[in-house]
Amino acid sequence: MREHFKGKKILVTGGTGSIGSEIVRQLLSYDPETIRVYSNDEDAQFNLSQEVGAKGRVRFLFGDIRERERLKWAMQGIDVVFHAAALKHVSACEFDPFEAVKTNVMGTENVIKIALEENVEKVINISTDKAANPINVLGATKLLAERITISANNYRGKKRTILSSVRFGNVLASRGSVVPIFLKQIKNGGPVTVTDPDMTRFVMTIPQAVGLILKATFLADGGEIFILKMPAVKIGLLAEAMVEMFAPALGYKASDIKIENVGVRAGEKYHEELMTHMEESNAKEMDGLFVVSSQMLDKDKGGKTPVEYDSSRARLLSKQEIKTILENLFSKENKTTLRFEEIGAK
Repeated sequence: MREHFKGKKILVTGGTGSIGSEIVRQLLSYDPETIRVYSNDEDAQFNLSQEVGAKGRVRFLFGDIRERERLKWAMQGIDVVFHAAALKHVSACEFDPFEAVKTNVMGTENVIKIALEENVEKVINISTDKAANPINVLGATKLLAERITISANNYRGKKRTILSSVRFGNVLASRGSVVPIFLKQIKNGGPVTVTDPDMTRFVMTIPQAVGLILKATFLADGGEIFILKMPAVKIGLLAEAMVEMFAPALGYKASDIKIENVGVRAGEKYHEELMTHMEESNAKEMDGLFVVSSQMLDKDKGGKTPVEYDSSRARLLSKQEIKTILENLFSKENKTTLRFEEIGAK
């Protein structure tokens, strides 16, 4: 891994988001020549620059992937692109579908075309499990982003550019995710609003997700979808664990905080899927990853065919496992989540 990234010039689109910023943090340990952080969030750029700017080699570029000319300037001389910029919230994409298409589809097309023009070595598109059998605008746009990334390998001709995607589930404590939402509801005395307590979601931490993204980048030969293995959680159990764990620190008894079921929202699945049946038939299992390819993989990269592909069939985390993960997420050493003390916890 170190030899793969050492001395490379790297661009991270959406580089100040939860995943993008952790990509930057982890890449710094692999001694790249430079990392260009490309995003349209000025405040987040300032905050990340305060954290990593002193280490050098990191440049912050303001821009949007919709702006082709600006993106082309940002990608000049780049070796590896991590494409994490996207509209990511189900409800936002449902109510603003045209905007979702402009960013998730047309923005991805800009990334791909410019990468081919600039002869970039590798492009890794960051996707979501909602792209498997999509029932909402977010999933449909991310599926199309995956497909055009994979199919763009047919355009490369003699260019060196390799294009692959990485797909994973919900990232615990990322911006706008359920953990900080539940935490703020507990701080306000409740209720904690749950769509359905038996609804399941694939989950993993930000460092885990990014570690496997970097591994997938090392393995990519072009045309693959790397699907990260992860356990699942029942939303109701997650809410109960958070109330029991955080209510006392926020001045309440756990019994004071009510959990209210509000029903499934527009565009939401009851259980999430990692891959479709068609993808499953052409997938191989590796350490920490499933790999789906449009062609059968080489034997030396193969493994057993996976059997678990949706969150209702995956291993469910126990309440104690959830609490252990949350303790680690909100430790002072972890820079990737909302700080516990920032919301007024004792």
